[in-house]
This record gives sequence, structure tokens and C-alpha cells, in this order.
Amino acid sequence: MTLIREIVLLGSTGSIGTQAIDIVRANPGQYRIVGIGAGGGNPALLAEQAIELGVDVVAVADAKAVEDVQLRLFAAATKQGWTSGDARIPKLIAGRSAMTELAAWPCHTVLNGITGSIGLEPTLAALKAGRQVALANKESLVAGGPLVREVARPGQLVPVDSEHSALAQCLRSGAMERVARLVLTASGGPFRGKTRDQLAEVTVEQALAHPTWAMGPVVTINSATMVNKALEVIEAHELFDVPYDRIDVVVHPQSVVHSMVEFTDGSTIAQASPPDMRLPIGHALAWPDRLPDAARPVDWTKACDWHFEPLDRVAFPAVDLAKDAGRAGGLMPAVYNAANEEAVAAFRDGRLPFLGIVDAIAAVLEAAPEFGRPGSVADVLEAENWARASARRLVLDASER
Repeated sequence: MTLIREIVLLGSTGSIGTQAIDIVRANPGQYRIVGIGAGGGNPALLAEQAIELGVDVVAVADAKAVEDVQLRLFAAATKQGWTSGDARIPKLIAGRSAMTELAAWPCHTVLNGITGSIGLEPTLAALKAGRQVALANKESLVAGGPLVREVARPGQLVPVDSEHSALAQCLRSGAMERVARLVLTASGGPFRGKTRDQLAEVTVEQALAHPTWAMGPVVTINSATMVNKALEVIEAHELFDVPYDRIDVVVHPQSVVHSMVEFTDGSTIAQASPPDMRLPIGHALAWPDRLPDAARPVDWTKACDWHFEPLDRVAFPAVDLAKDAGRAGGLMPAVYNAANEEAVAAFRDGRLPFLGIVDAIAAVLEAAPEFGRPGSVADVLEAENWARASARRLVLDASER
């Protein structure tokens, strides 16, 4: 008899979290979600998820939202037809350490779908507790890669990002010592084919008009600048221990081939599927197995064209900049990521031009002191705080000119 795999879901009300719940609903008897956590900005949805799934524990990062979540839990239970006497209300934990506590909760797999560097501590807690970690929180590896590598056992981290899931699948085709290079594919975003001069007057609305994926505003703008792909290069290095000079980016507008692995014999193995995050999420939850019918496959009975183009490194220097930060090592990737977040916020507020985003990252990296290798999460936060403050000063200076 197949054992039910118990799951803890961090970021349950976000895009990754809600799609993971859809997968669990579609596969009754295979999974049970025992704990969920979220920031607290959508208490009604969090409570509805908790009661529907029958979880044991709910974590709320914002302590001020606890009372609202508690009231919503009782309301959701009543809506399900439960009376106060038979309602099974889950344990509620709240505050800054709630997600970290939840990440160590007894289960098989922790899916970390939190956005931002606040996801690093829960990732470390889950790894230290011996859980399999399905990782959608890229900051865990970008900002805290050395810390994560120190505690992760071989095979304990399973990527959820479509590109890294693709690489993990392709890598099963051969031994790591036979890998020549990793090739991450990029859609090219809304400005594929544009020159640097043509990007000078880009508006926020134009940057948010992604041709393929429906994502949050920060990730969508990161895709437009190619910073998102740059961060994925750092992730790929941290996940698979392949040197930066053997990690390439190629533009593939159709977003059907999610990434490729070239082997030393000249073979290239690619993972292809229509753009649908349910496939990599389902694959991570079922790892190392495959989940039947997680997503629709490519329809090979229909004619189609796939195009691959080299990355324009002049118009989009973010990838080369990330490789330089990665080669520098230590906390420089954390500085890169934090500087970008501040620059994107300034662009969205109209305080920085589009091209100023990556220019600001470059300037912050150039001015960065020698932080060294991180020994703790506090070291990561210190470097990030410095980078954010430096980026804010740059933006302010630029606006005053």
C-alpha cells in the first residue's frame, strides 16, 4: 500500500501555494497537507485552506493578523457545517519565527513558496530537521547559497522553478562528470529584440506586459530586465555545482523547452512541456517519481516552430553581472539581489528609469565592501541591508541631479 506523503506548505496563499493545493486536490489519497503558512495579508483564503485541508497547524508571519485569521478559521468551519463543539481548529502560530517553526514540523516534504529573503531561515530549518525541501524560494540559494549547501544532504533539495526542475530532470540522463554545460532558456520577456537605446523610455506598464507568464509585478519586471534569468544562473550554480563559465542562457520565446543539459559526448537533453507551473510543482512533490497527469503534454500532432536566439548581452547585461557576482562569491549574490529589489521598487514608483535598474545593481556591486563568506543568516541580512541602503542613496542622488 502506498503511504500518504505529508506536506508542509509555506506561502499557501500565493501562486505556487494555491497551485500546489490544486495538485493535492487532484490526487486524493497520495498527499496530505499537514501545515500551511502565509504572511497574513489574505486571512480569509488562509482560513478556508486550513479548514478544507484539515491541517494540523497554521503559521502567520504577521502577528497583527492573528486575531483576524482566528476569527476567519471559526467562520470557515461554520461555513463547512461544523458546530463549535465538533470544529477541528488547527494550532495557530504567529510572528517572525512562525514560518521557521512550521518548516520543522513533522512531515515528508516542505514546499517553500515564500517570496523574498525571509524564506532563507525556513529553508535552513527544514533541511536541518531532515525534511525533503521542494524549493521555490530562489532567495534561499541566491542570498544564502553557502549556508544552504552546508546543511543540505545530497538529494534533499528539489527545485520547483521550471528551469531548475527541467535541469534536474535532464541531469538524470547522465553522470555529473559527463556534463559539459547547463543551458537555461529565457522567454526574452516583453523587450526581446530591442536594443539598449530602444529601452531608454520603457514604462512600467510596458515592463509588466509579459508575453507568456502571469507573474507578480516584481518577477515580471525582473523578467523584462533579464534579472530573473540572472538570478536563476546563480541558483543553477548553487544547486548543481557547475561553474559559471559552463552555464549559458539562450532566448526561447515559445517557453516550451524549459532548459537543457549538454553532455561531453555532444548530446543535448532538453525538457519540454507547455508553460504550466503545475508540472514542476507536481514533480517536486512526487520526487523522485512522476505525478501522472500533472499537466498537459506537448501536442505532437500539431505543427509548431521553436526558436532559439542568443542573449543580447549589451541590451541585457544582468546575466553577465550576476555571473561576476557569483564568481566573487560570499555575499555578493545577496548584494545583487537586494540592490535589484530596491531598484525595481524605485522604477515602479517612477524614481528610476528602466535601464537604471541594472545600472544601479552594477554600481552597488562595485561599491560593495569585502563581506566574506556568510556564517549565519544575520550575515546575509547585514549585507542585504547595506545593499538596500546603497541602492536607495543612488536613486536619491540620481533624482536630485
